[in-house]
Amino acid sequence: MNLIEGTGAIVPEPDWSSLFSDVLEIAAAKEHWRIITTELKERGLLASANGHSIQRLVCAYLMFDRMYRAVAEQGVVTKPKRGNSRAIARVSPYFTAMREAGSDATSLESELGISPRRRGSAVKAERKQKRERAADAYLGKASG
Repeated sequence: MNLIEGTGAIVPEPDWSSLFSDVLEIAAAKEHWRIITTELKERGLLASANGHSIQRLVCAYLMFDRMYRAVAEQGVVTKPKRGNSRAIARVSPYFTAMREAGSDATSLESELGISPRRRGSAVKAERKQKRERAADAYLGKASG
């Protein structure tokens, strides 16, 4: 687990090598994590409860990129099988997965306040302060 200066104390970075095997994807995940957490910290929106949402956003980015490469190589439409008179061209499953990852990323960006449209509506993360209660005063007198 790597701690990014100023953000790791709030949200520790996941172990990307346990999620991805490709060295380039691990490097991309680290870079996405750094960019997202730094931006959220600078805007006062980084909270420990956002850790898993940020991880899912990074994974959505990487899945989108992976599927985009497959669509770029193989095309949006799969060709029908030869020799089968009923076979038809279909939308590539990579294209469908790419669109789904893009949709997931868009919704997570909105939740985190990253997308340009949602930046104005994002509220700073609350730092809960300990409230003094009547029981605290009683317990303080009993123990001291």
